[in-house]
Amino acid sequence: MKDCIFCKIVEGVNPAKKVYEDDDVLVFENINPVAEIHLLVCPKKHIESFLKIDESFSLTPMVEATQKIISEKNIQEGYKLVFNGGKYQTVPHLHWHLLAGKLEDNEDVLNKT
Repeated sequence: MKDCIFCKIVEGVNPAKKVYEDDDVLVFENINPVAEIHLLVCPKKHIESFLKIDESFSLTPMVEATQKIISEKNIQEGYKLVFNGGKYQTVPHLHWHLLAGKLEDNEDVLNKT
């Protein structure tokens, strides 16, 4: 998508601190982290949101990349994967957040679950 910031990161037009990349997935650090580790896992193919996933798209590459990162960063004992949607999804490109380590806002309900 022409104006999608994540597509521009995938294309190398916009900078990002990449953590992992393969043919299907790009993982990079969030520029406004809410946790000690706050990574964004997104497919290189533009898909607007979780609700736009259909039979032509597989989450498997995202899952495998995330599993690899969890192992490499040795965070198996405590991490969160978060999908945002609707008004909570600020970038209209499918992605999830991988959070681990100290969380910024201890009052956030997600930090208590």
